[in-house]
Amino acid sequence: MSMRGPVLLLQHGLGALDYLVPEGAAPGALVEAPLGPRRVAGVVWDAGVFETRPVDVARLREAVALDLPPLPEPLRRLIGWVADYYMAPPAAVLRMALPQAAFLPAPKGAQHYVLGDVPTDVSNAKRRDLLVRLEGARGLGAAPLAVWAAAVDARVETLRGLVKAGIFWPAEAADAVGPPPRPALPPGPVLSAGQAVASTALVSAVETGAFQPFLLDGVTGAGKTEVYLEAVAAALADGGQALVLLPEIALTEAWLGRFRKRFGFAPVVWHSGLTMAARREAFRAISSGEAAVVVGARSALFLAMPRLRLIIVDEAHDAAFKQEESVPYHGRDVAVMRGRFEGVPVVLATATPSLETMEQVSRGTYRVLHLPDRHGGATMPAIRLIDMTRTPPPRGRWIAPPLVEAVTERLARKEQVLLFLNRRGYAPLTLCRACGERIQCPNCTAWLVEHRLARRLQCHHCGHNIPTPKQCPACGAEDSLAPCGPGVERLAEEVAATWPGAKALVATSDTIRAPDDMAALVAAVADGEVDILIGTQMLAKGHDFPNLTLVGVVDADLGLDGGDLRAAERSFQQIRQVAGRAGRAAKPGEVLLQTHQPGARVMQALAKNDGEAFYAAEREARMAAHMPPFGRLAGIVVSSLDASAAADAARRLAMAAPAADGIAVFGPAPAPMAMLRGRHRHRLLVHARRSAPLQAYVRDWLGRVPVPGSVRVTVDVDPQSFL
Repeated sequence: MSMRGPVLLLQHGLGALDYLVPEGAAPGALVEAPLGPRRVAGVVWDAGVFETRPVDVARLREAVALDLPPLPEPLRRLIGWVADYYMAPPAAVLRMALPQAAFLPAPKGAQHYVLGDVPTDVSNAKRRDLLVRLEGARGLGAAPLAVWAAAVDARVETLRGLVKAGIFWPAEAADAVGPPPRPALPPGPVLSAGQAVASTALVSAVETGAFQPFLLDGVTGAGKTEVYLEAVAAALADGGQALVLLPEIALTEAWLGRFRKRFGFAPVVWHSGLTMAARREAFRAISSGEAAVVVGARSALFLAMPRLRLIIVDEAHDAAFKQEESVPYHGRDVAVMRGRFEGVPVVLATATPSLETMEQVSRGTYRVLHLPDRHGGATMPAIRLIDMTRTPPPRGRWIAPPLVEAVTERLARKEQVLLFLNRRGYAPLTLCRACGERIQCPNCTAWLVEHRLARRLQCHHCGHNIPTPKQCPACGAEDSLAPCGPGVERLAEEVAATWPGAKALVATSDTIRAPDDMAALVAAVADGEVDILIGTQMLAKGHDFPNLTLVGVVDADLGLDGGDLRAAERSFQQIRQVAGRAGRAAKPGEVLLQTHQPGARVMQALAKNDGEAFYAAEREARMAAHMPPFGRLAGIVVSSLDASAAADAARRLAMAAPAADGIAVFGPAPAPMAMLRGRHRHRLLVHARRSAPLQAYVRDWLGRVPVPGSVRVTVDVDPQSFL
């Protein structure tokens, strides 16, 4: 017999609807329900959480149960909280917990494979590293290639090549024994006294089994990973699961290497780079509890884990944890809330915590564990400023003489160098010397960036790209287009001219597209095949290069422009992180920052290694202005393909903003990125005191103003970007 119940469908724009659900279908059960002529998957929800429209029971349509694991109650609470706090459609949040992979059936008769003898005399660094990872995952036994690929973060196509090479042997699917029991955990490494104190606190929290947020605050190279992996071991010893979040796919391989070295097996990986087959197998293993450890990007935060005992957010300061599209949420904060609903400890590990996190520590909400020294006797690098107004590089060059001298010294000592410039491509602007035309993206308020290696101009916001023109598109003048400013490709050109005998390697998202690529880079650096690394922010964190003793930041001022609330904080974090790549072993390190603003507070704090003074000044300035974390913000973006429609809707919204104590509305104004992907954009900003009901105010306000269907209004609570 069926009964009435609310169902949240995976249908954009819809809230919960009442259906007749199967008897015994408790909240969390997955069902398929009719919606017009279609049938749509959904979840039976808890009564009273989402408002439903009253419908006579005789008119209710019937939902049928799906043979899939239910959505656990703590995860449903998290979905409800995210939808409410971030003012997001509940169905869009539910989709993150139930991706397409959740509904894919297992392929019938999928061929299983076992790992045979792994050769050790492999010259190719990329292949050699893959084989090492496969050896670490040997405990999988017999499994489809998609499962092997997910376990070692490789492509299925790559593993098919190993089948042909005889490294994988087919096993009959009917005889496959499935995953073996969890292997016995090997003893952990010998920790320093400081590491042992922090580790003991985390292990105790896991064993207690209660919610407790921690800030694991340690300098770069302090061994934070080794500390929290002991807490992971405690979770596994209890038969539980652990979730580790990393900000970028590129960091996954370095982390996996450390994990395999510690535990002797591979965790399950979850990120957007997986094939659909690998995602299906990973989702099944995670939601069934079979996957003991899950490591992934922020999207892994919403996966059902029935035996979750611990959540780690590594590099917790990183801006990549903030999702800007679809549901704008911050993975760091949502991780803490999931820990609260699950009743498990949450560890935020970082060398450069955000001001918001530090304020939670000062209020006593988070417990801080300090690791003030580098592990193994290594010392922190000395940081020196190069005043570009006093010692500029020669015209047409970007590396100043003091940095040239320092690089030359390191190369003579057979040591490695990292040159950091957070700008992809060859040049950020292409200018016509004849008419002054700046080649812009037709869809965005942005210049097209020259990528000389690909011979194209590309927009880094929408992806629009064109072949590099031979003549100016405005005036037709030939050979008049000049690159303005440096990107990493142009920097590599200068490196080749200055040190022609040095082996240089460029590392950006254009050259490192998959974990295999990053693994090959790490292996090449470790094997001494690279003298000078040239890269962007993907090299700023998570990597350990023992022979790298010099970091040169080519444009330390780059992140200070734009008047962003967090510009100085982000610059401090990024430069301190990249500085931490130097001198991580026995050889001491040095960091040189090229700057036109040597007197700026952030530059002085970096040079003096005085993070406390920097954060104290930032805290004072934010508190005086009631800015986060001492006030709250919500960004409102009004956009349309029609410029006048967007401007008109933004004006009408501003005029309708009600007066309220402790809340002010600013704008509208054209967004700094006034056009993005062809949509014209206007911004409003809501500033509220901490005690003011921000979400309720915005809901009431926006609910009063009808907007045409051609206009989109998006809300970003706690915005990190103001473009």
